[in-house]
Amino acid sequence: MTRFGITGEFVTTKEFASPVSEQWGSTTITSCPCEQVCDRIDSDWVCACHIGYELTENQVNCADIDECETDNGGCEQNCTNTIGSYYCFCQEGMIVQEDGLSCNYDYDEVLRKSLLFYEAQRSGVLPDNNRILWRGDSAVNDATPDGKDLSGGYYDAGDHLKLGLPMAYSATVLAWGFIQFEDAYEAAGEVDHMLENLRWFADYFKKCHTQEHEFYAHVGSVNGDHGYWGRAEDMTMDRPAYKVDEDNPGSDVVGGTAAALAAIAFVFKDRDAGYSETLLYHARELFLFADDFREKYSTSIPEAAKVYDSSGYIDEIIWAACWLYKATNETFYLNRAIVLYNNTPFNRPYSFGWNDVTVGYRLMLLYLTGDTNLYKSGITTKFLSEWLPGGSMPYTPKGLVFRDKWGSLRYATAAAFIALVTAEAGVRTPAYRDWAKSQIHYVLGDTGRSFVVGYGVNPPVQPHHRGSSCPNRPAACSTPYLSLAAPNPQVLYGALVGGPDETDHYRDMRQDYFANEVTLDYNAGFQSAVAGLRHLQLIGVL
Repeated sequence: MTRFGITGEFVTTKEFASPVSEQWGSTTITSCPCEQVCDRIDSDWVCACHIGYELTENQVNCADIDECETDNGGCEQNCTNTIGSYYCFCQEGMIVQEDGLSCNYDYDEVLRKSLLFYEAQRSGVLPDNNRILWRGDSAVNDATPDGKDLSGGYYDAGDHLKLGLPMAYSATVLAWGFIQFEDAYEAAGEVDHMLENLRWFADYFKKCHTQEHEFYAHVGSVNGDHGYWGRAEDMTMDRPAYKVDEDNPGSDVVGGTAAALAAIAFVFKDRDAGYSETLLYHARELFLFADDFREKYSTSIPEAAKVYDSSGYIDEIIWAACWLYKATNETFYLNRAIVLYNNTPFNRPYSFGWNDVTVGYRLMLLYLTGDTNLYKSGITTKFLSEWLPGGSMPYTPKGLVFRDKWGSLRYATAAAFIALVTAEAGVRTPAYRDWAKSQIHYVLGDTGRSFVVGYGVNPPVQPHHRGSSCPNRPAACSTPYLSLAAPNPQVLYGALVGGPDETDHYRDMRQDYFANEVTLDYNAGFQSAVAGLRHLQLIGVL
């Protein structure tokens, strides 16, 4: 350490360590006695120490300083002393920022683990690069009544149903988040895994589109599936497939799937042009099918009403038109979206989710037309203003906007994604970004616990998920594992659980599906919002 304000010569013991007397001008002096650094005043030595050390009582030797004893070393969370220095570290799930002192959630890790959750939900013949070692091939014989292959796709939740409407919503929102915040996936090194995830959706949707006006929207018996607690790989029950067609339409599920295929086609446009065009072929046909033959799919397929009863279909048709315009730049689709928008009641959506994508298509129209003045109020006044503090939505004591006790976190995180994309358009940018951050950070651990399986501090260990609750194969798995008071043997990395009640109370218990269910749509808005926060970090505004 250089010492200032003392006249004379400066040396270190490595430079001046002779054990015998030396001549300094005309004065005979002794060797430097200092352990680390010497200063000389006239004929006397003055000892000093390098940074991170201090002189001991003998004023010659140096001892390590414990910087962590003083103001925690300046560290925001945890400080560890090392010889001659110290370093800061953060709680599980967080990483030290560039200043070396502060902490933030590790968004890259969250993105990686959320993608693992989707891989754990895969149905059919798994790829050679399957990363979920406790998963194997399953439901490989899923088919239409006349034998067309319906294997593949994703299981909806902790069960083994394959459900078209929430699957299409999830695929579209994931693709949207990737399109909007691709730099986040690049920073996390997850672009290839995300593309594989989207392709797995699209390949299944293509199979379900068996004829121009025929689409298989539901695979599995609700009662039969929910009466079985075990692995997907061990299923033996019948898995009927249900379709919509001209006589029994399903504009919501068909329109939603058209939107998903168009969004994924846009993602692959410059990566695999042939594949993108194939997806657009199906998206175009499905859009016309949805628009020309109108009915709720849950009316046409009563089995679907047991799990995902749709409240309408105009939102999915407009949603599909917006995404087809995004993917093709064909004005027919934009004009159709605007006509339908102008003839649709200007209501306040309950949420952004599988059953209502209204605020999503309003935001898409704002982006596609550039007309902020015309479309802004449908997103702000008619949606986000009610979710932010001061609106009509209640908040838990610890700061979660609370829409409903069944999957409370899916509502907050999906709205956070809408807020982040709206902010990117220059609308109430600081306020919407700050609010979205508060909701996502609630999920990641601001209350003292994480709500993401396998991530952060005190994460859930009993998600309501059959395969995850089962022991390693070939051990049997059955209904007793539902109520077993122990962590799931298989960690369902990245899964967002339903979440707490209106008082922030959360019970990590497998039987409580209100709090611990996991689904494709829960993670879709959440993952895309996390990508949005990582994007803000990368551009230096977070």
